[in-house]
Amino acid sequence: MRAVVLDEERRLELREVPDPVPGEGQTLVHVRAAGVNYADVLIREGRYPQAPPLPFVPGSEIAGVTDDGRRVIGFVREDGGGYAEQAVADDDWLFDLPESGSFEEGAALLLAFLTAWIPLTRQVRIEPGSRVLVTAAAGGVGSAGIQVARALGADVVGAVGSAEKLEHVRQLGAAAVTYDEVASLDPFDVILDQVGGELFASALKALTPLGTIVGIGFAGGAWQPVDPALLVGRNASIAGFYLGRFMKLRPRAVQEAAREVLGRWMAGDVSPVVGSTFPLAEADVALRLVAERRSTGKVVLVP
Repeated sequence: MRAVVLDEERRLELREVPDPVPGEGQTLVHVRAAGVNYADVLIREGRYPQAPPLPFVPGSEIAGVTDDGRRVIGFVREDGGGYAEQAVADDDWLFDLPESGSFEEGAALLLAFLTAWIPLTRQVRIEPGSRVLVTAAAGGVGSAGIQVARALGADVVGAVGSAEKLEHVRQLGAAAVTYDEVASLDPFDVILDQVGGELFASALKALTPLGTIVGIGFAGGAWQPVDPALLVGRNASIAGFYLGRFMKLRPRAVQEAAREVLGRWMAGDVSPVVGSTFPLAEADVALRLVAERRSTGKVVLVP
């Protein structure tokens, strides 16, 4: 089969590789679409916390068809393998793709929406009328965060890095601002942040009393140290969420959340946003689009 291989020089190349062989409790999936995530960028750049050995086939989430014709979405095994014509997934991490959903939409669902759904339903309290700020709001996780917060009844503001992305945020039903406008807004009950860096530190001052900022990424740079006195003085909280580790520590909780997200999709409350689709041979282009934060919605590879 063909697969995208990240070699020892961190170059991406489409190669012929052996077909994967499922073991006990696993299923072979003929991949129809694979999601491109920021974690793939970090692996490619050597900045991922648990970096895999090279050479390596990137890709953690897929949509496709099993040998018996079942349409599925899911996460592949821990050592990657999604950027390929075939992949192996543990049965516990495969879910039925709704008949109304395309493979591209299926590959854009799980990681983005779980990264938003779990913290917004488990770590913070959102009530009708709560004010929620979502940063990096035009990307895959940001687009999911806006939809999840709105489905929970919140008034949502999406912050982006350029004016070109504002319309995308508005189309998702949120008010849209650029980062330099955030400081002038009324405070927020919840901030879902995947930018990190200086923005995360400054966003603490944009919280209401008893408000919480949830750190889910650091695309804009490493988090700065935070003095607990600032949190105590402002009656504010910091939470953090990392889906990959949570899947290892609390797999059943993640699987339950996945079924909830699928239910919300089938009910029409949320919908995956596919921004760009590329063939496997253009995986490098797709990753650069995500790395440079030029994408809107989720970027997907199609074998």
